[in-house]
Amino acid sequence: MAVPEELTSVSLIPEPFQPLLCIVDFHHARGPEISHWLGLPEGSLDPLEQNPSWSLIPYMALPDGAHSSSETFSYFTLLHEPTRKSVFGISCTQQVDSRDLVFKEEGVTRSKVQKAVVCLMPGAGGMGRLRERLGGVTAGWFGQKDFRDRGVLEEFQRSLVRETELQEEDQYFGLGLRELVHRYKWQTLVLLKCLLLQPKMLFFGSTCEALCQMQFALISLIPGLVRNLQDCASPQLDSYAESVKKADGVRTSDRSSLLSYTGLPLQLFGKGSMFGPYTPLQQLDSLADEDTKSYLVGSTNQLLLGQKERYCDVLINLDEQNVNVLSPWLRQAAVLSIADRRWIDFLTQAVNETWDEADTSRPKTHGYAGSEEFIRLQFEEYLLALLSSEKYHHYLTNPIPPDPKTLLSNIEGDPSNEFHPSFLEAWRQTANYSLWKRITDTHLFDIVEPKHPCAGGLSIEDVQRRLATQVAELHLDERLTATAGVVGKKLADGRTQVTSAFNRVWADIEMMREAQRQRAEEARDAAVVNAPPPTSPRPNGEGDKGSVLDKLPKPDVQQAQATVQAAGQKAGAYLSSWGSWAAEKRKGWGARPAVDNDTFTQSTPGPVQNDHKITMTEDEKPNVLKQQRNHEAWREKS
Repeated sequence: MAVPEELTSVSLIPEPFQPLLCIVDFHHARGPEISHWLGLPEGSLDPLEQNPSWSLIPYMALPDGAHSSSETFSYFTLLHEPTRKSVFGISCTQQVDSRDLVFKEEGVTRSKVQKAVVCLMPGAGGMGRLRERLGGVTAGWFGQKDFRDRGVLEEFQRSLVRETELQEEDQYFGLGLRELVHRYKWQTLVLLKCLLLQPKMLFFGSTCEALCQMQFALISLIPGLVRNLQDCASPQLDSYAESVKKADGVRTSDRSSLLSYTGLPLQLFGKGSMFGPYTPLQQLDSLADEDTKSYLVGSTNQLLLGQKERYCDVLINLDEQNVNVLSPWLRQAAVLSIADRRWIDFLTQAVNETWDEADTSRPKTHGYAGSEEFIRLQFEEYLLALLSSEKYHHYLTNPIPPDPKTLLSNIEGDPSNEFHPSFLEAWRQTANYSLWKRITDTHLFDIVEPKHPCAGGLSIEDVQRRLATQVAELHLDERLTATAGVVGKKLADGRTQVTSAFNRVWADIEMMREAQRQRAEEARDAAVVNAPPPTSPRPNGEGDKGSVLDKLPKPDVQQAQATVQAAGQKAGAYLSSWGSWAAEKRKGWGARPAVDNDTFTQSTPGPVQNDHKITMTEDEKPNVLKQQRNHEAWREKS
């Protein structure tokens, strides 16, 4: 019996991909491996048999360094072979102490049990919201302490199948666009220009989740690209370019119609290109393949930094917060014009003025300026102006000169020069430019004004804004505060150290003084004990060596004391006798007795006073009489 043709054609159409869950365990001997699938239709084949590239799921779900944190998220892309479309995966890795488990599985030999719950989705829209839900479900499953009970995971998978369409407002939730602008400032526009030129871009960082979110935030700057990534998992996919058609008309009141008419989203991940938010080392072969012309990937492995010239044209290091454009041609092409720098400085200022460290996802004013929606609309306006200016450039440079009456009166010269000619020249060589040119109208500038949002020369406001941005980048307040704190601490420490040093010096001096005093006393005591008996000096300088004083005989102290006492007694007796004699004389002088020419009485000093007569000779008498008269005359005058 022949099968009807219509049934045959229907059976050849693959069924749309449905959300799946899988559990990845880490075995101490075999490494990471998939232990269970949840959500597979009955009778279906093993997904690994249908999709050989899915064998890398365990390495994508458990990124390098996942064991060092209690919770880790990873984002990655996979090729679904039956539908030839990209599948987007997000994993949540957690760990628990094996001693706390109610049931310990066979093969558990370590103190920690680590598992990852992986969610595979047909589209990348709403990844931020999905991340919050997956984290809560995984925490609830680990909280049971019994991994045999997978009921909570099965219910979560069924709820994903029911939610076939995510809300429009959820597609950008939790992507961290404000953090991207705040961290890289004017280099954010450089990254966007590099992305349009389709080079090999590598994001590197130690935190896998931040690494993936920065990439999603970057591609979200192109309107509609997050919802059109069906060809990003493999360089062989090109379904968008094969199916897209030129818009027949436009409804300016409808934003989706306007974006489609202008050729957005630009197809950056088509044939020869790929997007892998987290790319393990096991996937490096596909990056080095000759068919892979460009990509946007992320890695947490230091080995890629040692071979960055081989694997990337642009290296974005999240740990060091810098952008390194390695290729000379790209460095010249991605340069910013004056209008570009003015525009991105204005946007950066709006974000920095509303920045809140406590909640980086929204402005501290809770207003529209500086919000993520504000940033996306600013970039949308920039891209629409770029596309319209490029169409007007082609109209002006057409081999057939245009009618002057058809030129725009409010536009002077070629407006595309405001986006820098070197960038436009490099962009015209890319695959996404060729596809955009083919599906867009030549008179696009009639719908969108071909003018840079910040066209014109440099003004004083631009200089002030640039200086304010550069001063803010220096973090002078933070540095001065930190410096003052450091200086104060150093002064306090120095004062303490100086005080301690002086105390130690004085303590050492006192110890030295005490030691010297003790040594002096010991030496003096030893000298007294060990002193030799006194010896008489030897003739001709013979004797023991030493000082001259040491060689002299030692005096007899007792004999010297007796001699001094006897001399004192003799001197006292002499002075007493002399005083008695003087008193007697004064008595005689007062009575004025007659002087005998022959004799006179005199008291002779001595120990015993005896009066005796002194007989004078004839020759002595005149002299004595003369002295007496002189003395009497002196007394009369007195």
